[in-house]
Amino acid sequence: MSQNTLSRLSARLSGADANLLRQFLPIMVLVALVVLVGLVTPEFLAPQTLIVLASDTATLFVMGAGVTFAIMLGGIDLSIEAVASFASVIVALALPQFGYFAFVLGVLAGLTAGLINGIIHVRLLLPSFIVTLAAAGVWTGIGLLISNATSVPINAQDRELVTWITGTTFGLPNELLIAALVLIFGLFIQHFTAFGRYSRAVGSGEAATWASGVNVRFTKIAAFAVSGALAGMAGVMLAGRLSSGGPRIADQFLLPAIATVVVGGTSISGGVGSIWRTLIGALIVSVIRTGMNFVGVDVFAQQIVFGIVLILAVAITIDRSKMPIIK
Repeated sequence: MSQNTLSRLSARLSGADANLLRQFLPIMVLVALVVLVGLVTPEFLAPQTLIVLASDTATLFVMGAGVTFAIMLGGIDLSIEAVASFASVIVALALPQFGYFAFVLGVLAGLTAGLINGIIHVRLLLPSFIVTLAAAGVWTGIGLLISNATSVPINAQDRELVTWITGTTFGLPNELLIAALVLIFGLFIQHFTAFGRYSRAVGSGEAATWASGVNVRFTKIAAFAVSGALAGMAGVMLAGRLSSGGPRIADQFLLPAIATVVVGGTSISGGVGSIWRTLIGALIVSVIRTGMNFVGVDVFAQQIVFGIVLILAVAITIDRSKMPIIK
């Protein structure tokens, strides 16, 4: 057997091993973390604690689910926490006058922000990193202006309107049910629509997708629109949960949200991943955070841990064949 044949066979085996690693490692990590934290603090495994954990994960998952679509393209959306905060301000300000329609306005605000991000990225041929980083400053600034740089409380008489977020149904927190609907929505888009298939194709090879006649520009704009809309939905959930909106209410969500996507096995270079993997990643991040809270790790030190976890996850999931030169 020639040296070239051996090299090709090794490359194929390595590719298969990498795919298996991406698929099953996050699940194994999640199970191992749950067992580990449960051994250290047995009360963690109590059914009520696990339900609370899942409920606390809901908002993070919704935000991560949106940015999954941008990352699947090989792009990134760094404006999601700013968009979520902006949407929460819209909800708090509009609720007294518009009632339940205020929640729709919050999601529409996120959708609009995502559309603008996508259009600028596509039409001006600017890297998504630069566009969304700049956009984060814009949406934060608008939120600060319309809220007078303060938190906007939801009045006591309007708090009944947010029970669809804060209440329970059949003993389960409504936030958990909202996250389940987002999961179903995301899986449907990814597996049963042309947009979902094209998103994976663009991430796998944009030039080849262009050559096959796919409208890559529309696919990119749609992906950022979904990212913005779900960031807006996350802002709506935060406003309901905290009974207020604020221009900084979603601060500290950006790094964990991106971590949920990458830790779940979605490749930062695009083409590989799914909303289901993001759910696993969100649970991993929440278990890590909860475990650190049980142990007593400082909240600022937790950011260090998330940074290290993100680097390790990228190192495992990135497809280096698409990036012959790392810059």
